[in-house]
Amino acid sequence: MKRKSFGRDAGLTIRLLATTGLLGLLYVVFAVVLLNVLNVGLVPMILIVVGIAAFQYWTSDKLALAASGAKIVSEQEAPDLHAMVERLCALAGLPKPRIAVIPSDVPNAFATGRNPKHAAVAVTEGLWRRLEPQEIEAVLAHELSHIANRDVLIMTLASFFAMLAALITRWGLYFGMWGGGMGGGNRDNNNNQVPVWLIVFVVSVVTYAVSFILIRMISRYREYTADRGSALMTGAPENLMSALQKIASGITQIPQRDLREVAGMNAFFIVPTNWRTQVGELFMDHPPLEKRLAALSQIAREMGRPVA
Repeated sequence: MKRKSFGRDAGLTIRLLATTGLLGLLYVVFAVVLLNVLNVGLVPMILIVVGIAAFQYWTSDKLALAASGAKIVSEQEAPDLHAMVERLCALAGLPKPRIAVIPSDVPNAFATGRNPKHAAVAVTEGLWRRLEPQEIEAVLAHELSHIANRDVLIMTLASFFAMLAALITRWGLYFGMWGGGMGGGNRDNNNNQVPVWLIVFVVSVVTYAVSFILIRMISRYREYTADRGSALMTGAPENLMSALQKIASGITQIPQRDLREVAGMNAFFIVPTNWRTQVGELFMDHPPLEKRLAALSQIAREMGRPVA
C-alpha cells in the first residue's frame, strides 16, 4: 500500500480540492482588493504574517508538545507504545516519530510535526488506561495518517491568509477608532469618499469569516481522511470505531476543571473535549462523532469486516 493512498478516496479528494480551491479564490480576491486600495503597509503586514506562519510551521511539534504538557518517552519508559508505533510505521513506510505521553486523565491523542521526519505522536495517560491494545493501535494509525498526509503543512498554508486578514482587521479597527488614514486614504479631503481603512477593514472581516468556515471544512475532511487511513493501515476499522466511542464516553466522565486544562488542544485531538457542546457542523473542526462512525461502518462493510 502506498503511503499517499492512506485515507484518500475519490469523493473525499474532490471535496477537499474544491474547498481548497474556494479558499484560494477567496484569497486571490482579497489580495486584489488590497493591492487596489492599500498603497502602503501591505508588505510589512505580509512579512509579519510570513514570519508568524514560518515560526508556527517550523516549531509546530515543539509548540504543541509544550502546550499539552507532553513528555517525550524513551523505548525503555514505554516499550509497548513504542512497539505499536514501530509496527505501524513499518506498515506505512514512515520514519518513526518521537513518542510522548501527556500526564492527563482525559483520554485523547494527537500528532504534530512539519513533515514525517520531524513529527511526534502523543497519547494521554487516560487513553492508555482506558483503551484496549487494538484500539490504541487504531488511534495511533489515525495520527500517523495525519503525519503521512502532511496535515500540519496543509493547515499552515490554509490558514496563512486568514492570519493576514485577522491582522489587517485589527489594524483597520485601530485606524478607524483613532481616525487614521490607512494606506494614504483621503477621508479628510473628500467626505463623500469611503475611507480606505473602512474598505480594507470590511474586506478583511469578510475574508476572515469565510476563510474561518472553509478552513474548518478542510479540517473536517482531514479527520475523515485520517479515519480512513487508520482503517486501511490496520485493516480493522471497527477498532477505531470502538476507540472513538470510548474516548467520547470517557471525556464525559472527566471533571470540567480537567477538561479546561487541555481545551487548547481540541483542534489537535482525535476527539475534541467539547464534542458534546459544539453547535453547528459548519463551525466545527472535527466531524460529528456519529458521522465519523457511519463513515467507518461503511468502510468496514466494503472491507467485509463485522460491524456491531
